[in-house]
Amino acid sequence: MSRPSFEDFKKKALSRPAVREEYEKQELAFELRKKLIALRKEAGLSQEELAGILCTQKSNISRLENVNSDSSPRLSTIEKYAKAMGYKLKISFEPSQHP
Repeated sequence: MSRPSFEDFKKKALSRPAVREEYEKQELAFELRKKLIALRKEAGLSQEELAGILCTQKSNISRLENVNSDSSPRLSTIEKYAKAMGYKLKISFEPSQHP
């Protein structure tokens, strides 16, 4: 008997309403942090180098990128981060798939 794949596990877990609700709460923050890390790496910068550009400490960059962080970054912080990578921040709203 083969082990279930991660996708199988995820599908089964998300079928539980409480798990799905928590997942959806965390999903946006997780995706944002993944994108920030990808932008920094594409720019060829370390956290320390980016901290220098933004006139902050490496620990602040680390906390901003940490997917396990409970803190929510300020919009102005995300804008500065994006600008340092040569991007501008764009926010869009999409209809919810379920009420």
